[in-house]
Amino acid sequence: MLNNQAAQWDMEADFVSIGSGAGGLAGAIAAHDAGGSAIVLERTSKVGGVTALSMGEVWVPGNRYAAALGVEDSPGKGFEYLRRLSMGHADERAILNFVLHAREALAWFEEHTDLRMKAIRHCPDYFYGVDPDGVPEGRLLEIEPFPAATLGEWAEQTRISPQMPFGFTHDDMYEFGGTAHLAKWDFSRLAERMERDERCLGPGLAAAFVKAAVDRGIPLLTGAEAVELFSDGTRITGVRVIHDGRELAIRADKGVLIAVSSYERREDYNRSLSQQVDAGSLVFSAVDGANFRLACPFNARISRVPDISLLGVSLPNEEDEEGHPMYRSAMAVIGLPHVIVVNRSGQRFANESFYRDYGFKLDLVDGNTQTQPNYPCWAIMDSQARENYPFAGLMPGQEVPEGVGHTADTLEELANLAGIDPAGLVAAVARFNPLADQGVDPDHHRGTHPWSAWMAGDRFHQPNPNLGSLVKAPFHAIQLKRMSGSAIPATGLLADEHCRIMSWADAPIEGLYGAGNSLARIETGGMMQSGISNARGITTGWLAARHAMGQPSTLLAEELARRA
Repeated sequence: MLNNQAAQWDMEADFVSIGSGAGGLAGAIAAHDAGGSAIVLERTSKVGGVTALSMGEVWVPGNRYAAALGVEDSPGKGFEYLRRLSMGHADERAILNFVLHAREALAWFEEHTDLRMKAIRHCPDYFYGVDPDGVPEGRLLEIEPFPAATLGEWAEQTRISPQMPFGFTHDDMYEFGGTAHLAKWDFSRLAERMERDERCLGPGLAAAFVKAAVDRGIPLLTGAEAVELFSDGTRITGVRVIHDGRELAIRADKGVLIAVSSYERREDYNRSLSQQVDAGSLVFSAVDGANFRLACPFNARISRVPDISLLGVSLPNEEDEEGHPMYRSAMAVIGLPHVIVVNRSGQRFANESFYRDYGFKLDLVDGNTQTQPNYPCWAIMDSQARENYPFAGLMPGQEVPEGVGHTADTLEELANLAGIDPAGLVAAVARFNPLADQGVDPDHHRGTHPWSAWMAGDRFHQPNPNLGSLVKAPFHAIQLKRMSGSAIPATGLLADEHCRIMSWADAPIEGLYGAGNSLARIETGGMMQSGISNARGITTGWLAARHAMGQPSTLLAEELARRA
């Protein structure tokens, strides 16, 4: 192992977390409560990480909230669900380790911090109805509205999301009719919560973990970029940090945790570690692959699973806090009635209401022509859709801005304006319409997943929440942008059951741990499910700290022995 030990130390702690999302904070909190000292390093000016940009969902099989609802579930059912859907890209030992510990970690934080969760009602697993171990509700949890005012001076330094209505819970949004009926939501509830600074979704989840760290007096160093790890030749011993223009050597007596998310904002990394070229992003620029730059000089091993691809839109004059174009996911709107998605040939190519289908088919390659026939692609909708539903930042009735899309009185004219084959589009709509009126889609099975109705449908629309014909002029075409997976990576650092980073010699790198989206998704493989990313962060941060502090979990070993 590389020996680059610091000549002297400026700061010292038992456990140093690099990154202030749920994973890094969970690790620091758990290390502190195990009797150690901890420091959290955050490269940006705000804490909360990508956790604060998420919908805040936490996926936990066999949790007590599901049991209270009468849902029959267990870690074993969660294991079978993930194993069966992973497409062979997951490690069964890693799946088991995750499902065994997710509910244990969550229960620990609920017992030892102000974290208070609840089940998201009526929200099924993605593959409920398709896979026998999916459940109709109960696995997906969210935080109760969190009083961020209790953070004091840290309230303004805890990240919020520009895309998420973080004054609402999922249950609020379902009560109001879901995304389809955004214009009819009771925004007085949002105003009341914002006035009290009660945060929901990802901002609320992040705030709860920040509060737990602040309550314990754990130093949160913002503007502190970890640029190098130190080693004495046998183990990782600390971190070299640039903080407010000054170089610091911070010693970690028991462990360093890399919890910096993924590499989504590095286009060259996206091309080489994923297969996404020129992809839009919902995350901030610091999510740029620091996990690899820190760990790989010490022979850290990486692992890859299939990409997560989304579709989205960027509207004119909308910027994020860094001045970059602000993207909005189209996940919840392209599956609404009176909307379809077509490729340049004018053909539908996937289930628009289920991103696990269209995400894979976006990246389809025609080897005969060395092209991607399904990208670019366009959302096509009629005036029923624009009159009744929002579309990624456009409210019902709002005109499609110039530069975002096209409007025309006929499908042929629309296709010519957008650069789509007119005959193909006309034929696709002619086939789709009568089937949509019947509420069926034999071509791509749209509207068959209960999750699609919950996330991307209008539950009041009959006969199918996700299907409606395109018959009312004028028609509209909006070109969709390929987007990365909101910092959920294809490639990450490989770790063992204690979240120790592994080397290419298949041995753990002593003193070095990983959490959350910095790690390879070997417990999910080709599968993804809302809430797994946040659950991974919380669980892996907790496991890493327990091991570093000499209190490793024995649950996996016990379960493997029982199964033997």
